[in-house]
Amino acid sequence: VQLQASGGGLVQAGGSLTLSCAASGRSFSTYAVGWFRLAPGKEREFVATISRGGTITDYADSVKGRFTIVRDNAKNTVYLHMLSLNPEDTAVYYCAADRRSAILTSEDDYDYWGQGTQVTVSS
Repeated sequence: VQLQASGGGLVQAGGSLTLSCAASGRSFSTYAVGWFRLAPGKEREFVATISRGGTITDYADSVKGRFTIVRDNAKNTVYLHMLSLNPEDTAVYYCAADRRSAILTSEDDYDYWGQGTQVTVSS
């Protein structure tokens, strides 16, 4: 599967953005999908993940209550809705996919990665 992340941009603190991760290829519904982010000077960190059917999600503590991950398997797309953004959310956001059915929160769990999309939150 090939992944294409989009939707990043510049937003003021308190604002919102929605990122999209579009997949090419068949059987997208057989892949769990996760979002990770890489901020300057930091290691890439887990943000959110969603199960193959979309019924199970998990989030990093830092984004719980502000970010929501959903998927539309008919459109081969996973979305990350981000609310109440703050400067600490500034990073390059990556989506990743894996065919395992478990909830996957480690970047080592994912076999397929898209290119990143930059999110910048100004104070």
